[in-house]
Amino acid sequence: MIRCLIIDDEDLARQIIREYLAAEPDIEVIGECSDGFEAVKCAGLQKPDLLFLDVQMPKLDGFEVLELVGNGPAVVFITAFDQYATKAFDAAAVDYLLKPFDISRFRTALERVRKRLGDSSAAPNAADLKNASRPPGQYSTRIVVKDGTKVHIIQTDSLDYVEAQDDYVALHSGGKAYLKQQTISSVAESLDPERFVRVHRSFLVNLDRVRNIEPYTKETRIAILTTGAQVPVSRTGFVKLRELMNRT
Repeated sequence: MIRCLIIDDEDLARQIIREYLAAEPDIEVIGECSDGFEAVKCAGLQKPDLLFLDVQMPKLDGFEVLELVGNGPAVVFITAFDQYATKAFDAAAVDYLLKPFDISRFRTALERVRKRLGDSSAAPNAADLKNASRPPGQYSTRIVVKDGTKVHIIQTDSLDYVEAQDDYVALHSGGKAYLKQQTISSVAESLDPERFVRVHRSFLVNLDRVRNIEPYTKETRIAILTTGAQVPVSRTGFVKLRELMNRT
């Protein structure tokens, strides 16, 4: 049996999916969720094989839910209009349903799901998928982090700097550090390059937090942040930082 979780903030959408699935003997609906926080909690407890996941939802959107749930379940995204998202889904071989969808298109999605569940290849990274789906010139205003059973939402305005730590990043905000499994390159791609600068291969800083820059070695410098933190700046990073600081 394929254990399925339906996640959509619209009652009618959940009802339609549930009715379509009733005709599928190999799929068991183990729950329904109307918001992202509920979905993350339910997925953590129930460990579904398949998510029908709405993209546009309040509190947490579908991409953020997927980031927090992880790449375990197969996912069929549901969206009403996002042309950029559909392109990203096609490129990443993740199926999607455009509302309104009929039973024929729904069954096609299920066939793809069955094949996906039998495929051992790695699922696309949720953060990279979100970056690919974002319209040009639009950047993240928040970052979600799961810490045990807690979900932290970090507004990018409050982000001081980001530090790479192997396969993770430490997001420094408000005197605290939040660890997330994501590459620093992916974080940098999601943030406004006019506000966040990759000053070192392992560090990304909020331009508004830079108080001054001091020499460190012949090739490197140190950025002193308004929080008192010290961040190394490479020669290339210094060029980028100086160029942006001169614009303000």
